[in-house]
Amino acid sequence: MKNLKRIGFLLMVMTFIISCAGAKDTSRTVSGKVESIEGGKDGYTAKINTAQKEVYFATISIVNVGGPQNYKQVKIGDEVSVKGEFWKSEDENHIKVTQIISVK
Repeated sequence: MKNLKRIGFLLMVMTFIISCAGAKDTSRTVSGKVESIEGGKDGYTAKINTAQKEVYFATISIVNVGGPQNYKQVKIGDEVSVKGEFWKSEDENHIKVTQIISVK
């Protein structure tokens, strides 16, 4: 019975270690010029071109930025800086915006 408890405890510890090791920091800040905007149900997606010639599709919604007090509507040509969760889809860079840092 003691061995069974030890094995169970070891399995639990190993699972915890593996799950923590697999976690990646997907947070990223993106700055650039807004090239296009596509409206959505709860917000919009802005296509942002960076100074490094990278293109990001930034999904901006009221819910994800923490409410209407943090939400801003950007315009084509604006210089923006946003922060959020990054992911890559085939050959496209995406970011779910959680913070609008600046709009100029």
